[in-house]
Amino acid sequence: MSINNKNQKFRIESDSMGEMKVPADCYWGAQTQRSVENFPIGVGIETMPREIITAFGILKRAAAKANFILNPERMTKEKLDAIEIAAREVADGDLINHFPLVVWQTGSGTQSNMNVNEVIANRANEIAGKKICHPNDDINMSQSSNDTFPAAMRIAAVLIIINKLIPAARDLIANLKKLELDNQGVIKCGRTHLQDAVPIAFSQEISGWRSSIEHDIDFLNLALNPLRELALGGTAVGTGLNAPVGFDKAVSQEISNLTNQTFIAAENKFHALTSLDDLVFAHGAIKSLATDLMKIANDIRWLASGPRCGLGEIFIPANEPGSSIMPGKVNPTQCEQVTMIAAQIMGNDATISFAASQGNFELNIFLPVTAYNFLQSARLLSESITAFTKNCVSGIKANREKMRENLNQSLMLVTALNPYIGYTNAAQVAKLAYQENLTLKQACIKLNFLSPEEFDRVFHPENMI
Repeated sequence: MSINNKNQKFRIESDSMGEMKVPADCYWGAQTQRSVENFPIGVGIETMPREIITAFGILKRAAAKANFILNPERMTKEKLDAIEIAAREVADGDLINHFPLVVWQTGSGTQSNMNVNEVIANRANEIAGKKICHPNDDINMSQSSNDTFPAAMRIAAVLIIINKLIPAARDLIANLKKLELDNQGVIKCGRTHLQDAVPIAFSQEISGWRSSIEHDIDFLNLALNPLRELALGGTAVGTGLNAPVGFDKAVSQEISNLTNQTFIAAENKFHALTSLDDLVFAHGAIKSLATDLMKIANDIRWLASGPRCGLGEIFIPANEPGSSIMPGKVNPTQCEQVTMIAAQIMGNDATISFAASQGNFELNIFLPVTAYNFLQSARLLSESITAFTKNCVSGIKANREKMRENLNQSLMLVTALNPYIGYTNAAQVAKLAYQENLTLKQACIKLNFLSPEEFDRVFHPENMI
């Protein structure tokens, strides 16, 4: 399908503003075409996220079913049957080429709501074999763009967190648990401030990574409940004008049935239409996961640095050549993609935070950019974690010989002597060992703090973890 082909055939569609030429092979109508022509910004690149279109397909199908229950004289069985098929095709992505609109449109997402209404109406009419559905009167029945777009955002957010982000994080945890088990009892030098510190088991270090991701999943789960509250039934300003009594609860229940997830009607529709606080909170949980992943990825690439002039305490998979000029060089590319995506998510968080502050009176008018950034963060992070787990974490191996060598060279093992010679004397031992390139034992004996036998009796790094 092309909308710029010189040989393109057109049909005439009309809306309240008049007639529009619309590509004949497209299901969209006049309002969508106006948006195509009025917002030539990021075309083909920054289109409305697929997850939003899927959510709208679910929403419109649920709305038709709720209207059939509450308003059967208007939403007839014939209309419902055709709408259900068309809306399911939208939700399944079968009609994705009929959704050309960009993010940079009206701040309420009205044109995208109408894009969905027009596509479903035209496809439903095609299915029925006659013109029985109108985009506004039937597909948008009991709704407004002002309550459907906020609801679609929440549906999309819940589904991507549950179906993509949390499973990816759990798979990473499973791989970290295996790595942790494989390295029980492997002692290495701990590090604080990028300086040598007291010993730590490699399994303990890994457990810190694992626990971070586990906490982040807890945060994501905590953020889900507010997202389950939908603005549907509020219509234009929260009063519910033109929506039958009980529509909000009925449509939320139908969405729950279609998604196998719990969604409920927002108790206060005025809040639901104008506030994005739940999305700010949920994106904060996504950002938390991203920041922890950046820390873990940095730890891994530091530990793998080398192979001869770095720390070199772990081996990571060699996935591709690391240099176009230096033969044999291998870089920690998976760690790099994780940290770049984390940086992107931090930027998205700033955008979402600003957008959420722009809820003027009865409606926030930064909805598309919020949806775009939120879903990009969740999608990128899900895919990043999956690639990182498969192509890096699952293949990490401890360089136990190098760990042992670095541990034995660490002057901070002197901390084990504090109970026997005191902090001040132990500091003298460390300084002398460093200045004269001595072992801790040699320095301790030279300063007459302990005899060789006494040193061997009290100095056991393996007991320091």
